[in-house]
Amino acid sequence: MRASILVHSFRSAVLREKSTNPSSILQTRSISAYGYTQSKSLIYSTYGTPSEVLNLHTHSISPPHGSLVTLRTLAAPLNPADINQIQGTYPSKPTFSTALGTSQPAAVPGNEAVFEVQAVGSSVKTVKQGDWVVPARTGLGTWRTHLQIDEDQVMRVERQGLQPAHAATVTVNPLTAWRMLTDFVHLEPGRDWFIQNGANSGVGRAALQLGKLWGLKSIAVVRDRPGQEGERLKKELLDLGATRVVSEEESQTGEFASQIKTWMSESGTSGSAVRLALNCVGGKPAVALAKVLAPGGCMVTYGAMSKQPLSLPAGLLIFKNLRFEGFWVSKWGDEHPEDRRKCIGGVLDLVREGKFTMGPTMDVRWDFKTPKEGLVTAVQDTLEGYRKGKGMFVFGDT
Repeated sequence: MRASILVHSFRSAVLREKSTNPSSILQTRSISAYGYTQSKSLIYSTYGTPSEVLNLHTHSISPPHGSLVTLRTLAAPLNPADINQIQGTYPSKPTFSTALGTSQPAAVPGNEAVFEVQAVGSSVKTVKQGDWVVPARTGLGTWRTHLQIDEDQVMRVERQGLQPAHAATVTVNPLTAWRMLTDFVHLEPGRDWFIQNGANSGVGRAALQLGKLWGLKSIAVVRDRPGQEGERLKKELLDLGATRVVSEEESQTGEFASQIKTWMSESGTSGSAVRLALNCVGGKPAVALAKVLAPGGCMVTYGAMSKQPLSLPAGLLIFKNLRFEGFWVSKWGDEHPEDRRKCIGGVLDLVREGKFTMGPTMDVRWDFKTPKEGLVTAVQDTLEGYRKGKGMFVFGDT
């Protein structure tokens, strides 16, 4: 009898709220009469191709207590590393468990997102209802409509002046670019140059913008594209901050090093040098970058898109004394949480000031009734070649 009265009262309250506040309809799908939140998650119980191993799972989340917070996902990117993790080829492995009520131990993919705090436990001190938060470390599992975790697993970001996509994409690509430009070589503003392949990637676009803001000259190397498509991309990267844009084919010619010297002379930086190279491709394109580095320069590798090894001529090590380093932002962030927090704040401040853009996205709407097939197809499509933007789950009436 009491349960029926509660349900009747809840339904009456919902009808009254809908009549005065239509936007509240967004909440009626996910919160039950007893305060339980209905969550939908993409999950996998075994490694493999996303289209074969991903499933859509529904479970209930109880009201938060203690230091727990209940979050509603606003936006979550689809990064190549997320796909590699589903495939089982990424260095960090998820924790498979039955915590979501699955019959088999399962994990939720996704490492980036922005959430809105929906409810908080009685002892929560760092966030409140309505705040925006991002993961405080990697491995959270973000491809879901709602989740409940301890408050120390997220960090608050000031939502004023931001769109969800800004906060959702701040923790990987911009941070990778920021740290690689500052942690390996001291580049002198107005004088030093850096070069990078994969310059139209998320990290590449971020590095071009930061380099321009910090007074650095840069050479952007991209894969060959014919006709107007190539010209559009070139203009786009020049507008972001590249000093010069070249194709991989051009960068592998014997005249490339002398061409760079000409550009330096034309830009008023004669006598300067390319002291830093950022590599996310590997293979011959990476060797081409190493060959134009000044003695004592450094190449930082953060990806291997070509899946080809980096085979280096011995002379680059013997006679030029080049350094070759690797960078993995996930490990760096877990080891330097306070620096990570400051760096995130710095990037978002630039966004608010109109000095930094996160790059184009290809939005995939995730509503309460969105079928599994549409979500899984979007994930699978991330494996395709050249794309016009980063895949992004954008959550609606969940």
